[in-house]
Amino acid sequence: MDVDAIDAVDVHVHVEEGCHGETALPEEFAAAAAKYFRSDGVGRDLQAIADHYRERRTAAVVFTVDARTQLGRVGVPVAELLDAAADHADVLIPFASVDPRRGATAVAEARSFVRDHGARGFKLHPTLQGFDPSDPELRPLWAEISDLGVPVLIHSGQTGIGAGLPGGGGLKLRYSNPMLVDDVAADFPDLRIILAHPSVPWQDEAISIATHKPNVFIDLSGWSPKYFPEQLVRAARSFLQDKVLFGSDFPLITPDRWMRDFEGLGIDGPVRSKILKDNAVRLLGLA
Repeated sequence: MDVDAIDAVDVHVHVEEGCHGETALPEEFAAAAAKYFRSDGVGRDLQAIADHYRERRTAAVVFTVDARTQLGRVGVPVAELLDAAADHADVLIPFASVDPRRGATAVAEARSFVRDHGARGFKLHPTLQGFDPSDPELRPLWAEISDLGVPVLIHSGQTGIGAGLPGGGGLKLRYSNPMLVDDVAADFPDLRIILAHPSVPWQDEAISIATHKPNVFIDLSGWSPKYFPEQLVRAARSFLQDKVLFGSDFPLITPDRWMRDFEGLGIDGPVRSKILKDNAVRLLGLA
């Protein structure tokens, strides 16, 4: 990837449709999330995503989430996504996903996704996948990802997936408390962790972890910047300016909408450059 040819790096882009029409979420979950976010309904497959970001001179970290145990279905095939992303290496940075509840199988898949399919990192969603990041049974998975030398993007805070459905679709928000990830960051100091989203209602916890642990970062996806918690904006402007990353949560929030609202925060100069591009280039090893 030619980093001089891009103006920004969006570290949070969902691929909602596979190469053969597979969908990432069951229909009722997808509909509920679209309603919650009032999404713009732009392209959902890999080709459309690549075109969308190429037009904007923006690189995109793309992924799906393997939640087969929790949802009882296989969504977008991860290996196919990784292989297809190689055709768009000028703008796409593919992350893999494994289902942590599959134990040793998940560990073996993680190794293969990096070594055989070119994954540049992993995306996990504790609430959607139904797991506690601090569970001792997950230590082999964290160790494997750390040994592979790639970062892991972990959902934190409230989620729009399941919002409004009876019982929230059975999804449990407590699994996405960032304090559960603090255990992982402490025990695996070489594992680079990105806490996805403003971690409402645990924003202070996320800021504390990112301040305390050199290996923990925060992405700013999933919320319009005009709704960011005030303490997150203050941290991004100052003591966490090297550890926060632009992320949209495409297609639920588009980069155009995010960028438009980000301008209202009054963050400019070197700090703006760090958030939109430089921090991600360094963290993902793109230079």
